[in-house]
Formats: sequence, C-alpha cells, structure tokens
Amino acid sequence: MPKMAISLVLAILAALVLIGINETGFNRSTGALDQIADASRIRGSLNRLLQNVLDAETGSRGYLLTGDPRYLEPYTAASAQITQNLDNLRLLYIAHADEYATLSELGRNVQRRQAEMELSVRMRKQGNEEAWKFALLTDVGKEHMDAIREQAIKLIDASASRMDGSQVQVRRSLLLSRIGIAGVALAGLLAFYLYLRQTTALKLAGEQQQKILQQERDLLERQVLERTATLAELATHLQQVREDERGHLARELHDELGALLTAAKLDVARLKSKLGTQAPEFAQRLQHLTETLNSGIALKRRIIEDLRPSSLFNLGLTASLEILAREFAERSAVDIATNLEPVDLNESSQLTVYRLVQESLTNVGKYAQAEQVDISVRNEGDHIEVDIKDNGNGFNVDEVRTSTHGLAGMKHRVEAAGGRLSVQSQPGQGTRINAVLPRSTQGA
Repeated sequence: MPKMAISLVLAILAALVLIGINETGFNRSTGALDQIADASRIRGSLNRLLQNVLDAETGSRGYLLTGDPRYLEPYTAASAQITQNLDNLRLLYIAHADEYATLSELGRNVQRRQAEMELSVRMRKQGNEEAWKFALLTDVGKEHMDAIREQAIKLIDASASRMDGSQVQVRRSLLLSRIGIAGVALAGLLAFYLYLRQTTALKLAGEQQQKILQQERDLLERQVLERTATLAELATHLQQVREDERGHLARELHDELGALLTAAKLDVARLKSKLGTQAPEFAQRLQHLTETLNSGIALKRRIIEDLRPSSLFNLGLTASLEILAREFAERSAVDIATNLEPVDLNESSQLTVYRLVQESLTNVGKYAQAEQVDISVRNEGDHIEVDIKDNGNGFNVDEVRTSTHGLAGMKHRVEAAGGRLSVQSQPGQGTRINAVLPRSTQGA
C-alpha cells in the first residue's frame, strides 16, 4: 500500500506538471501566433496599399500620355481601394502607438499624391495642356512616391521585426514544452516501474484467484447446461403429453358427445315426423331445437378440430392449412392468401407446422388488427420454410413481456423439431414469423 500511494502521488504530480507546462507553452505560443498573424495582416495591407498607389499612378499617367479613357478604370478602382486600405491600417495600428505616427505621415503623403493625380487627370479632361504637362514633368510626384515607399518600408521592417520576435517566442515555448515533457516522461517511467513492481507482486495471487473463479464458472456452466437440457426435455415431454391429452379429449368428445347429440337429433326428427303439421307451435319449437343441436354439433366439431385436427391426419398438411386459413378468414373477416407447396414431413413435424400457423393466426385475431395475412410453405433444398406475414399493428420484439408464452412456446416447438424460428416486427409495420424445419428430424 505505501508503494502504491507513492506511485499515485508521483503520477498526479507528473500530470499536474505536464498540464502546467502545456498550458504555459500554449498561452505563450497563442500570443506569439496572434502577433505573427497581426504582423502578417499589416504587411499584407501595406503591400496592397503600395500596389494600389502604383496602379493609380500608372493609370493616371497612361491617361495623361494617351488621353484614352480606358486608363481611368484602373485609376478609379485603385483610388477607391487606397482609402479602404488606409482605414484598415489605422485599425491594425491602434495597438502600436509607437508606429502610428509613421502611418499617419504615410497616409498624408498618399493623400497628397492622390490629390496631385486627381488634379492632373482633371486638367487633362478639361483640355488644360500646359497645367497637366507641368504637373507631369515636375518632381513633386516622385518625391511623394519616394516618401511613401520609405515610410511603407519602415512600417514593413517594424512588422517583420515583431514577427521575428514572435517566432523566437514560439521556439522558446516549444523548447520549454520539450523539456517539460521529457521530465514528465522520466517521472512517468519511474512511476511505471514502481507500478510494475507492485503488480508483479500481485500477479501470482491474481492468477490463482482466476483459476479458482474459472473452475467455479465451469461448474456453474455445466450445471446450467444440464438444467437447461432437463427443462427443455421436460417442456417437450409436457408438450407431447398435452397433445396426447388433446387427442384423447377429442376422441371422447367425438365418440360420447357426438353420439349423444346425434341421438338427440334423431329423436327430434322422429317427433317432428309424428307431429307433422297438426301442431305448428310444437313444430316451431322442434325446428329451433334442431337448429340448436346443429349448432352444438358444429361447436363440437370446431372444438375437436382445435384439440386434434382430424383434417391434418386425414387430408394432409396442405389441405388442413387451407381449411384452417379459410375458417379463420370467415370468422375474422381478414383476407388470407396462401402459397402452400406439398412437403415431406413426418407426423410430428406436420403437427408442429400446423400449430405454428394456428398460433400465429390466433395472435393476429387477438392483437394485430390486420387486414391481410400471407401464409406460405415452401421446399428449400433439404429443409422446408414456413412464413406467416401480416400488415397489422406490429410490436417491438425487444420489449415483448416475459409473461407472454405464445412466442416462447412456438419457438420451443420448432426447436424441438430440429428447426429454428425468427420473429421480425416493428410498430406499425406488421409482423413476420419465419420457421425453418429439416425434412428429417433425426437430429432433433
């Protein structure tokens, strides 16, 4: 613990020192870079000012010598830029009071030279030959231009001097950062060395602890796998028991209840034939009783079909699914489209497919509020694919409640048959249930 505390203190001190050095170097470098940028802007403005003065003088002399008005265009444009450049320079030199006087003198000389060029151009436009020629041949303009160049060069040299000083400051900041980073790196290496010594002392104990934890994890994993297999086997057994119980109950209903309802219907028919038309009131009641018995027989058939679909074992999977879809469409007013190919499956897998479609249609009737359902059974090589799609409300698959066992039961039933089940749905985009089953279920 003392060694760890020392390492932590050294690491904190190294980090603080490095941060301080970096902040100091950053602040100094930022200030120096700002000065360099300021000097660069001043130099650029001065160069543009000299260029505009030269352009204005060239344009005015060209017009004075040739009288061609085209020379006035560069003269006019340059004259307008000169005033703007002087304003920009005054703003840039506000922070440099020692050089502002030189800038003021430069501005006065530029304005004098502008006034001379404007006077010469005006005299040329008015046709005063002697006046503009006199102004052109005198040395006054040259003196003003020399003064402008001298003052501009003086200001440029001062700006370059500031730029050099700023560059020196940047180099010093970088040198300081290098020294600081090197020192902090050495301190970090020392802290790292102490940390390695500490961790090496704990390594053996950690490895031993990891071995113990790994053994416990392996034991728990084996127990989980064994219990999962046991639960899956139990669920499959319960599912088979339920199907057997359904079959037994369906046979009992078919044999016992069917015989009772048929006998009652025959008795009603005998009574009706004996009464004939002599007692209309009794005939009407017998007719109502016959209709009630017919409804009971239909209800019995529907319950038996739900418990143990006789059409599946008598007519095959394709016909039973078509019947299931047609009856659901009649009850729920949902348009159902089927694309059912004959498939080669054993009895257990056929029942799995039937229950999958039945449970899917039940969910559509309860929750989906769909208008269209597509059911397809296709042969795909060594397996068959079952697809049920609807255009209903849909749901978020990740937010399905754990208390709802419909999807879980469907998945277990398909996996017990050696296949896999996938559910795709989004709120407002319908639901798709897809199951892939092998033709042979030996590996189930």
